Amino acid sequence: MLTLPDLREKQILFIKAEHGVFNKIKFENDNIVFMKDNVVINRASCHKVFAVFVMGDMTVTTGVLREASKLGVSFFFMKNNFNSYASVNSHADGNYILRNSQYIMDNNKSFEISKKIVLNKIKNQKTLLAERKVDKKILEKFKKLENSVLKTKDEKSLLGTEGNASKIFFKEYFKDFDWVRRSPRTRQDIVNFLMDIGYTTLFNFIDSLLNLYGFDTYKGVYHKLFFQRKSLSCDVMEPFRCIIDKQILKSLNLKQINKKDFKVDNGMYELEYKNSQKYAEIFMSAIMEKKEDMYVFVQSFYRYIIDDEKYNFPEFKI
Repeated sequence: MLTLPDLREKQILFIKAEHGVFNKIKFENDNIVFMKDNVVINRASCHKVFAVFVMGDMTVTTGVLREASKLGVSFFFMKNNFNSYASVNSHADGNYILRNSQYIMDNNKSFEISKKIVLNKIKNQKTLLAERKVDKKILEKFKKLENSVLKTKDEKSLLGTEGNASKIFFKEYFKDFDWVRRSPRTRQDIVNFLMDIGYTTLFNFIDSLLNLYGFDTYKGVYHKLFFQRKSLSCDVMEPFRCIIDKQILKSLNLKQINKKDFKVDNGMYELEYKNSQKYAEIFMSAIMEKKEDMYVFVQSFYRYIIDDEKYNFPEFKI
């Protein structure tokens, strides 16, 4: 199993296919090698890679996938619009004790975990707003929302509290950038589109960590179970969404985000293909800065699920 010292040496690779050439990823001398028209463009040691994000049409050899599986490297395949369509995850097989703990968990424990997840998310939103020096009345509202989470008795109320917190948070946090509302997957404006990209990257990173411990990532506690939805990965990423939100605001303030990098098609924003790597690297850099925090959280979450009397539920602080 991957240890924290191991993770410190790991990196995320983003490999983008180029139109009109033969793009290929192969394994050679313990390296992941990226080639265009049989010319080596770049290489990275398999031992120093945690995940590889591949955008566009690419030939990937069986040797790469075989060695990646051995060394705990996950591959995520994306369309040119950043939508993920397939993955090859490294995971721990046979952790039946963990999975049994997931499957026999009663509704009361699931609900208590859900409350802890939402509370952590709201606390981090409040922290980011405090950094923005918003009106103290807004921070007082968030304190009340935290108390509401602690007192809530049902999932519907919990969902409502989370939704209210997010609505206030986004409005205040991005108020200088013509914010309207959070609208997932509609790509109605640049910030919403970038959130989709950032959250997807974050989701895949969290999913990879959970798989390393052998979790059934389809068996969640807060997000409802739907066919082919990795509900647990959705759950665990909630406290970490603030990483993406903070990076977007930082990039906006630093003028890293340029409206000319995008185009609009049928009312939906899209990235010019040549600019995709720039934005992928922005989010991957933000995630890598917090990779140790995410690892420790997932490790502590694993221990808590196995034995909640011995271990405490983890908390991530932005």
